[in-house]
Amino acid sequence: MTTAMERAQRLPIWQDPVQPALLGGGITNVNFTVRHRGEQFVVRVGDDIPVHQVMRFNERAASEAAFRAGISPEVVHAEPGVLVIRFIEGKTLRAEDVRQPGNLARIVPLIQRIHCEMPRQLRGPALVFWVFHVLRDYGHTLRDGASRHAARLPELLAIAEQLERDVGPIQMVYGHNDLLPANVMDDGSRLWVIDWDYAGFNSPLFDLANLASNNGLAPDQEAWMLEAYFGPSADVGLRRSYSAMKCASLLRETLWSMVSEIHSKLAFDYPAYTADYLGRFEQAIAAHRAEHR
Repeated sequence: MTTAMERAQRLPIWQDPVQPALLGGGITNVNFTVRHRGEQFVVRVGDDIPVHQVMRFNERAASEAAFRAGISPEVVHAEPGVLVIRFIEGKTLRAEDVRQPGNLARIVPLIQRIHCEMPRQLRGPALVFWVFHVLRDYGHTLRDGASRHAARLPELLAIAEQLERDVGPIQMVYGHNDLLPANVMDDGSRLWVIDWDYAGFNSPLFDLANLASNNGLAPDQEAWMLEAYFGPSADVGLRRSYSAMKCASLLRETLWSMVSEIHSKLAFDYPAYTADYLGRFEQAIAAHRAEHR
């Protein structure tokens, strides 16, 4: 069987032999850096992952739209299971970087650009990322796979149903839907957003809630973020919808990890990741219930 490194090594775009170097940090794909004729590239190797609703045609379309919108580096080659993009020399952000007020003030306008500009650049079929459908589908996958967490599923999915009602009607934009700190890069002069595996049409609240929940924003930072994005329309009703979406974002990351415990072959400590996000979710749902009962 061809390994991920062999796939990266044998791409037809290389005129000279290359030696891919493993790029750490991936929890969905295997990533490499490749130097070729004075240029550097990132090679992302990963097939469709139906249990996570990751479809590589969608990742490619989103990545190309993001480049045209000036948000992500250029896609230089794509084939089934492989995406090659230009390497960006910069710093991958950490959660503490995202929380810095100066960085947060740059990230929120970038999210607005994703939402507003990328739909104008998107070509071909596109997916919808509705977190509550994802949660229901994860529930089926976990039951089918006899997950060690199966006993908690009825409770968690019942909470998800209530959260969906709490979110209420939504505005539709095009979202990144996976704003982990490592998916934002700073090259010293500007920010880039990378890794479009979960891109799709969604509520703007999900990206904002995802940014907050994945990076530990403080309540005053969340209030600032909502006002910066929505302006004076960030009223009590919108804050309730946002709070519910934040809980849903944390629950989705938790169930994502539970599914990965069963299905992923990558060397990553998914049980610890599950425990971390389950704890975050339990804190968030308690706060949501206390504030919005």
